[in-house]
Amino acid sequence: MDGDHIYGEMLYWTRNEDNFDKNTYKTILVEMNRISNLPLFPLNTVLFPGQIIPLHIFEPRYHTMIKECLAQDGLFGVVLIRQGMEVGGKADPFEIGTTARIKQVSQLEDGSLDIICVGEQRFKIQSLAWDQSYLSGEVELLPWIPISNDNVQPDLPVLQGLVKDYLEILGALTGNQIEIENLPADPNQLTILAAIALRIPNAEKQAILSTEHLEEMVDLCVQFLRRENSALRVTAAIPDPRDRTLTYYSPN
Repeated sequence: MDGDHIYGEMLYWTRNEDNFDKNTYKTILVEMNRISNLPLFPLNTVLFPGQIIPLHIFEPRYHTMIKECLAQDGLFGVVLIRQGMEVGGKADPFEIGTTARIKQVSQLEDGSLDIICVGEQRFKIQSLAWDQSYLSGEVELLPWIPISNDNVQPDLPVLQGLVKDYLEILGALTGNQIEIENLPADPNQLTILAAIALRIPNAEKQAILSTEHLEEMVDLCVQFLRRENSALRVTAAIPDPRDRTLTYYSPN
């Protein structure tokens, strides 16, 4: 779906108020943003738009789901599990999730699948159905209210610095070289990148995903990044007990 087209239509109607029936337009907009019978994959992870997610598919029900997705548009929804388990049985998901598009599929010798997907659009579940072996539902696409370039928050430069610090410290602790030379200049892209990068509990990730406005997401990301950067700096200062070059007693 073309989000720019939708926003363009909204702009047209608001500039031509004589032709604008709010109730009718809201109904049309909801219908345009609604996906019926979207396959849903409850997981112990939170997916954001633009995020890459690799998945190993071995359960028969999800093997069937992925095959059916591939036969159509390769789209399904990823939702965080509220209650239940990933493997076996039913899982009760949170109502806010993200659509995922299958980009690559590899079939293994045992018949299982390794797939790589990319998060695309946020959605809210309107209803659930268990009439197939896997969960599906009717969902309404839920784009964030973007940050206006004319009203850039003062916290955005702070966010950029916190993201850079976080990735540098995390890279040093894990021994990975993380490329941070060119962080996005666009405030909306930077905010979503911050949300993707954060390694925090799923409940906090879900809170970020559930914000209505990207400006709210900036506030949450700044809050979590400050906390995580402080914790990581403490961790980095603790000596590694496996380092035999360190002396833990007085030589005197």
